[in-house]
Amino acid sequence: MPLIYLIAGEQSGDVLGARLMRAIAASRPDTEFAGIGGSAMEDAGLASLFPMRDLALMGLLEVLPRLRKLHGRLRQTVADIAARRPDVVVTIDSPGFTLRVLRAITPSGVKRAHYVAPQVWAWREHRVKHYPGLWDRLLCLLPFEPAFFARHNLAASFVGHPVLESGADTGNAARFRARHGMAPDSRSLIVMPGSRRTEVSRMLPLLGATLSRLPPGLIPVVPVAEPVAEAVRAGTESWPVKPILVTDTEDKHDAFAVSAAALTKSGTSALELAMAGLPMVVAYRVNPLTAALARRTVKVRYASLLNIIPDRLVVPELIQADATPDRLAAELLPLLTDPVQAAVQRAASRTVLDSLRPPSGLPSEAAAAAVLDLLARA
Repeated sequence: MPLIYLIAGEQSGDVLGARLMRAIAASRPDTEFAGIGGSAMEDAGLASLFPMRDLALMGLLEVLPRLRKLHGRLRQTVADIAARRPDVVVTIDSPGFTLRVLRAITPSGVKRAHYVAPQVWAWREHRVKHYPGLWDRLLCLLPFEPAFFARHNLAASFVGHPVLESGADTGNAARFRARHGMAPDSRSLIVMPGSRRTEVSRMLPLLGATLSRLPPGLIPVVPVAEPVAEAVRAGTESWPVKPILVTDTEDKHDAFAVSAAALTKSGTSALELAMAGLPMVVAYRVNPLTAALARRTVKVRYASLLNIIPDRLVVPELIQADATPDRLAAELLPLLTDPVQAAVQRAASRTVLDSLRPPSGLPSEAAAAAVLDLLARA
């Protein structure tokens, strides 16, 4: 039986990996899986080598104190691949870890696919020169990425964005109101602080302060990612309005359906909200040192993919010093009170989402087809 080894390092990659596993199994039911993943991949049949949360780090100041442990996990992963001798290794996003794994296993000759292209088109383009030979297939989520990598003589395939399979647009508002005891005339606001510990610690105070500047009676609803659940619960205790915390996917999508708008950190969450038809404001803060380093190398004008893909401002985004409670509240208020402004943003976001569809089928099916083609060549 063929063995495919998958490595995901954070929650979004875990979800992506689980969908990929199921799509592969639908075509090749005899396939076995091994590697590193979270709860979604474990539910799909993976026994993770070690807890995925050990890899869910972001930002220079968070990574530095844990370098020794990360190096140990790298050696453990490479040794496990050598022992298992899989037919294909699929690394999913998290380039700080996964690309090091790919480099370490290159001499073995195992077929390798990297799923989610490194965003070197946004910053540190010089890193592209280190990529030749790292993988046999590069699977891209964004339609402009294959052309970018082609300019660097690196073949890449657009397989579509997984947000299209997220189900974010299938929520049930009535079910959410009943489950959480919400009055029929109450209004709620989605607040998404992120899925990494550093994101949550920086974003929660900012988002809570913004809520105090919005109209009274607005109920905040916070989808909680598994790795940061305890931090979110602790960080929202001092908010001016007690939030509803949702921990499962169905409840999150129902929350999208019942809410009037969203306040979110930049990232895939913005695409999910767009799928649900929610107008939003994007905010983000990182450590000032990390931000200063990034400013030297960032090549794109925007932080949110909803703005990067069309290269224009579709949703308001406030980053670093611009992300203040007063400014965030001022941008959010019209989306809560003016149906025309909300509708204009929804329509523009839908156009962006349409550009994320693969040539045929679902994104996970397109990715699975690419991996299975690589398997056939193993």
